[in-house]
Amino acid sequence: MDQIQHHFIEVGGLKLHVAEIGAGSTAVIFLHGFPEIWYSWRHQMIALAKAGYRAIATEYRGYGLSDPPPDPKTVSFSDLDGDLLGIVDQLGISKAFLVAKDFGAMVANLFALLHPEKVLGVVTIGIPYLPPGSLSSYKHLPEGFYISRWREPGRAEADFGRLDAKTVVRNVYILFSRSEIPIAEENQEIMDLVGPSTPLPPWLSEEDLAVYGDLYEKSGFQTALQVPYRYAIEELYGVVEDPVLKVPSLLIMGKEDYVFKFPGMKDYIESGKAREFVVDLEIEFLPDGTHFVQEQLPHQVNNLILTFLSNHEIK
Repeated sequence: MDQIQHHFIEVGGLKLHVAEIGAGSTAVIFLHGFPEIWYSWRHQMIALAKAGYRAIATEYRGYGLSDPPPDPKTVSFSDLDGDLLGIVDQLGISKAFLVAKDFGAMVANLFALLHPEKVLGVVTIGIPYLPPGSLSSYKHLPEGFYISRWREPGRAEADFGRLDAKTVVRNVYILFSRSEIPIAEENQEIMDLVGPSTPLPPWLSEEDLAVYGDLYEKSGFQTALQVPYRYAIEELYGVVEDPVLKVPSLLIMGKEDYVFKFPGMKDYIESGKAREFVVDLEIEFLPDGTHFVQEQLPHQVNNLILTFLSNHEIK
């Protein structure tokens, strides 16, 4: 970990945090989800650097050590795409692999659709490529569904505000590592679904949690609530003329991932429908994996990523 270097790249007037290790000629850029930051890729970054790759993890505007945007309520996926493009260009990278988790998959896929000439391949974890018109399944879930609650202005702020940042991250990690979708009762808030004595997942230490807590203490949750939760997700690919992804892609899903319980998701992935919108798609399932397979089962995930990179890098 002490070999990972940290620096900042200015894009659009914001200083964006970048963590980097490895001096290989092929770059691999890691894009985190929520409630993660660059640190969630620690196992993959070290493994890829040892294998001869240049491993780079970014933090989105308003996350971790990256500067907050002037108005978090206006941040869009297009902003994150522009930030990533600026980082790639300033690092002098002509083509890179993207490895993305959770909503980071949406950032990676959007970037690959808009800038295919800069992408060697995309690895997504926890969320498949979701084409236009397929992002509203949450509307069929109960009122207490966590995304519905967090989309409501002020509600998550009040819920999170009862706790310190470390406890909020702890609770979300516990909720998202279960195999059931987090849904609160009418008289509950999402944070009430985890008790103070509930243990952390065995693969996440108190020291790990402290890193997350410190960074979210700095950044807060304003931008995280906007993107991905409050942005008009149906408009995600509105700037894309052709929604078919043509770069090589790998989807890694834990079989115990709660995302499988989203209406229609399991059928979409397992039936092969996902391949209708991704020309060259491999799908790998990890039987005991949850939503955080890259931290829970790092060796298995690392091997899958390294095999994919080896098969698709420029020789």
